[in-house]
Amino acid sequence: MPRAILFDLDGTLVDTRAASWELFSETNLAFALGIDSREAFFRAFEGNFFESLARLCPEPQRAEAAKQHFMELLRTRYQPALIPGMTDVVRALAPHCTLAVISSNGIEAIRRILVGADIATCFSHVFSGDVEPKKSVSIRRFLGDQRYAAQRRCSPEYHDDGGAAESLSSADVVLVTDTVGDVKEAKEVGTRAVGVAWGMHTERQLLSAGAEKVALWPQELVAWLRPGDRDSLTCACTVQESGSRVSRAATELSARQPVQGSSDNAPAVAAGRIRREQSLTFRTTQGHAITGLPNATQASTWLTSPDAELLQAVRRIVGSGS
Repeated sequence: MPRAILFDLDGTLVDTRAASWELFSETNLAFALGIDSREAFFRAFEGNFFESLARLCPEPQRAEAAKQHFMELLRTRYQPALIPGMTDVVRALAPHCTLAVISSNGIEAIRRILVGADIATCFSHVFSGDVEPKKSVSIRRFLGDQRYAAQRRCSPEYHDDGGAAESLSSADVVLVTDTVGDVKEAKEVGTRAVGVAWGMHTERQLLSAGAEKVALWPQELVAWLRPGDRDSLTCACTVQESGSRVSRAATELSARQPVQGSSDNAPAVAAGRIRREQSLTFRTTQGHAITGLPNATQASTWLTSPDAELLQAVRRIVGSGS
């Protein structure tokens, strides 16, 4: 099993075929780039996208302006849907190795997407295109510092096992991507690459570029990248609650207050505690609504009624939290 898995974002984790082209077509029109079809846009990703853009705009200032125009559209208006099943893939792999996102997209768009999907802290690191356009450079940086091997384990804290972890080698890392250009950059650095067939480029294109395998379905990634003898480990993000707010609160509470017993069950226990507290609050509120005295006139009537003693007893019970 790899010690680290780098996920491309657009076309791999999220469905980008329509969303990104719709935005880029505005940049194409504004700067007359000549990329007048979605197919031509996809071909630009057969190499590094920013290098392809520079070739289309020989004037450096115009190329930079076009890049900034497109990145601003991604930052403010990019709202792609996640590929069905990829959230489960991320959560299945997160307990076993270090996960990172490496993308040509901007950091704000990446954060918005990952936070919205409740998988942000499944990833230990994010390498974005507005910080470093070339993915091979980001991969080398990742390999060059052993501290990048620290796992997040679906909480804000980093766990580096006391800093004793060995440095990552290129054989320890797999890039999961949908584009030929990404596969080439991974091979340039010496890391493995696994493709996905639902993005910009076809299975045949990805295999020809050097991908080891190409997944037709998201769950194939779990079968290939997670060891069978460790499939009992679960991601803290998988705690099933009525809403994502309760799930996140349970995970954070379990991190602050360790629970006796198996650490795998800690988030679930914390979630149960939150449910009990919410239930108690609800019962107390309802009880006070039933036994509360809306005004002084009603109070004087109730206190002299035959049911006053019973009402006061109910109020004591509810107020005690029993």
